[in-house]
Amino acid sequence: MFIHGPDGPPDPLVAPRIAASAPSWGVAGTIRGMTARAQRWHVPMDGRDPDEAHRAATPLELLFDLCFVVAVAQASIALHHELADGHLVDGVVAYLMVFFAIWWAWINFTWFASAYDTDDVLYRLLTFVQVAGVLVIAAGVARAFEGLDYVTITVGYLIMRIGLVVQWLRAAREHSDRGRTAMRYAIGISVLQLGWMARLFVPPELSLASFVPLVALEMTVPWLAERAGSTPWHRGHIAERFGLFTIIVLGECVLAATTAIQEAITAGGVSSQLVILAIGALVLIAAMWWAYFKHNAADDRDLYRETAFLWGYGHYVVFAAVAAVGAGLNVAADLLHEDAEIGSVTAALTVAVPVAIYLVSAWLVNRSGRAAALIRPVLLAAVLVIVAAVGIGPVSVPLSVLTMSLIVATLVGVSAYRATSAPI
Repeated sequence: MFIHGPDGPPDPLVAPRIAASAPSWGVAGTIRGMTARAQRWHVPMDGRDPDEAHRAATPLELLFDLCFVVAVAQASIALHHELADGHLVDGVVAYLMVFFAIWWAWINFTWFASAYDTDDVLYRLLTFVQVAGVLVIAAGVARAFEGLDYVTITVGYLIMRIGLVVQWLRAAREHSDRGRTAMRYAIGISVLQLGWMARLFVPPELSLASFVPLVALEMTVPWLAERAGSTPWHRGHIAERFGLFTIIVLGECVLAATTAIQEAITAGGVSSQLVILAIGALVLIAAMWWAYFKHNAADDRDLYRETAFLWGYGHYVVFAAVAAVGAGLNVAADLLHEDAEIGSVTAALTVAVPVAIYLVSAWLVNRSGRAAALIRPVLLAAVLVIVAAVGIGPVSVPLSVLTMSLIVATLVGVSAYRATSAPI
């Protein structure tokens, strides 16, 4: 490999590394470039700079998120079938349990990557191990809904945990300042994974009773670990990653609505009710997107070390609610071309309830220090969405969905208009 002098072009593989450290192209630059490339096999995992400028999601993180699209889609599809068949309570409980597994796996990787992404060979390989676990989890979603069979999901979780624990052990060894913190993560995750494996032998009727304590312990591990010293996660990077996942679950709503409308057209052709539902779904999804991204989450006062846990954990409700809206839109479309096991009001509520939950939870996690009184318009919109389902649902479910979308769009519009003085 040769490096040209000032009059010739630099080698494209070495140039980016050398340019980051020196503007010249001499022998010293060549050595630095070769050393930088060699380090990609092993970059010391001593923590990223939490104040690093222009920190953005990496291609590997985007690939990781893309694999989660599969898992989220499977959960939304399974919830749709349960709701359409009238299994409301069982379907929602199973959905919340499965979605926790998906969300918790994602958030564990995301927070670790924000603090310790070295992008070297070992890091990439261990990330691919976690990707494999995600796909196994996705493959087990249907079995979890149908017969409370969590074997496949637990195996997928085990695969992911192996990759993550090795990453934490590496951080414990190479980041001396936060070795205790990383080791606490590794130990806590490992012990609880034994608990998840033991849960496979619990009778199905105790599934929920055994699930809740393990979830509580899981969410306690980061809090206990960070007491030994905060990991160097990046606020702007974390805000971007959560925003990207919000887009992923919103994309699942788009997919669900498109698929449902396509099936309705195939079954009965285009109708005025179908057009109304399509318009309502589109406006609703756009308004939900705007409601989340109407301000920069990186500047959120709640996204500081003291309150970051509540901010991150609160997004479980946000993400689960968005994906549930997709399932509800599918149910609404089902009523247009086939006999359903549930009534029109219930079908409208399968959209309205998650929309209402989304509005409130999205405001709470992104409140950015705003006065509690400013949530009143959000609460009013949430109530009106439920009223639209109950009041208009018996007449027309598509019309009730359109009304919901206009309510949310109005809330967003008022918020945008008042943004410079008193944002909602």
